[in-house]
Amino acid sequence: MRCKILNVVLCMACVALFSFRVKAQGPGIFDGQTDVGTVKHAGSGVYDPKLQQYTLTGSGQNIWATHDDFHFVWKKMKGDFILRTNAAFIGKGVEAHRKVGLMVRATLDSNSKHINAVVHGDGLTSLQYRKTVSGITEEKKASITAADVIQLERKGNTYTMSVARKGDLFVSEEVTDLDLGDDVYVGIFICSHNADVTEKAVFNNTRIVTPAPATLVPYKQYLGSAIELLDLESRNATVIYQSPKSIQAPNWMLDGKSLIYNSEGSLYKFDLKSHTPTVLNTGIAKNNNNDHVLSFDGKMLAISSGDGGPSIGYTVSSAGGEATRVTQTGHGASYMHGWSPDKKYIVFCGERNKEFDVYRIPANGGPEERLTNTPGLDDGPEYSPDGKYIYFNSVRSGLMQVWRMKADGSEQTQLTNDDYNNWFPHISPDGKWIVYITFLKSEVSPGDHPFYKHVYLRVMPIEGGPSKVVAYLYGGQGTINTPSWAPDSKHLAFVSNSDLLFPVFPIAK
Repeated sequence: MRCKILNVVLCMACVALFSFRVKAQGPGIFDGQTDVGTVKHAGSGVYDPKLQQYTLTGSGQNIWATHDDFHFVWKKMKGDFILRTNAAFIGKGVEAHRKVGLMVRATLDSNSKHINAVVHGDGLTSLQYRKTVSGITEEKKASITAADVIQLERKGNTYTMSVARKGDLFVSEEVTDLDLGDDVYVGIFICSHNADVTEKAVFNNTRIVTPAPATLVPYKQYLGSAIELLDLESRNATVIYQSPKSIQAPNWMLDGKSLIYNSEGSLYKFDLKSHTPTVLNTGIAKNNNNDHVLSFDGKMLAISSGDGGPSIGYTVSSAGGEATRVTQTGHGASYMHGWSPDKKYIVFCGERNKEFDVYRIPANGGPEERLTNTPGLDDGPEYSPDGKYIYFNSVRSGLMQVWRMKADGSEQTQLTNDDYNNWFPHISPDGKWIVYITFLKSEVSPGDHPFYKHVYLRVMPIEGGPSKVVAYLYGGQGTINTPSWAPDSKHLAFVSNSDLLFPVFPIAK
């Protein structure tokens, strides 16, 4: 009898220990971590809050066939979501098929139904899944190997893996009708593929996104926003601020110490040291949108405000003050985008007689001059730092592409020519690079740049040429409508979107 009681107590202790292990607070944005299956060497997941980087250590024989042995850092999720990370092994490793990646599991049991987007030690990149409990794992291999960027998205019972080598566009594989249940474990993992070996990997740009539901009403309902700062050399971004409201279009101030963005009709100055926003006084302009731009000397803002009618162009001190109207009455909407380096002119997108074109106007007000006149949308004009050119985006070729013209409107030349929609070219302060946002042709019409889409930020040389992806994200409208380069030309500010906020990052109060 005493033995039976002792065994019951021990079993209860084991259950309690397992329960604690599963429910314990996990690193960073995750709920918990555990070794799944049988492992000889306990794994770990460590979060560096400064770098927003995860380091995973783990062993395990394999993730394959009818059961799995590995280390898993996870979050419980329901509904649709998008997982994304940049994963890289540390060290040469032992086994060619050691594994890192993203995973969704029905349970934490070794034989659970699951799907994972995985990169192997030898570069094999694939989508692997188990449809039934204790079933045989199946696989779809990607058309590329050695992916650095891994994304796994769920829409109902459809799972899409999108992968890329850093700088390239995504390629995808998909599995439909995979029922893992609504309440699942999602996260990052590592497996050594050798029970006697421990491997280590780092994960950067790790995001869990809750996308817009199909019922969301555009421009009336909004997802939360995150301001991110991107290091262009490492391609790693860090989240510096979150809000359940719509934050849009960060301008980087000339002193490098603050940003200016818009939210719910107001402009805000955001202190990068304290992570604190302060409302910027814009006087009579009280319904400001995401078309605002700093002068090259950082002393003035051109802003756009729809105060009871079409958007109107104003100027105001970057320290705040009374706004001065620039665009004339009796015209359609005006969206301010760029100052000339000498501060004499402002270029903007103007809607006149149901056509949207690029216009130039004296910064102190006066007659406007039309610089483009082709049918369709011409938008996003911005001067180069030397004042010789105006860069803009135009739909005249069928898809939205990046163009350039001389400051007087002559010699209009197309710079990008691909199968995507490219918007809002912004020139780096050193005059060497252009960053722009790319929308998928399958998701948007050429003349639209909506919220809440899969987008890329891409950079190309100032004279045109091959573009490289520097950020993979869920965003769109408001992500980089304004010049968002840091003064050092080495960093970018942008806005990403999700309906999910994380306490580990600063959140608006």
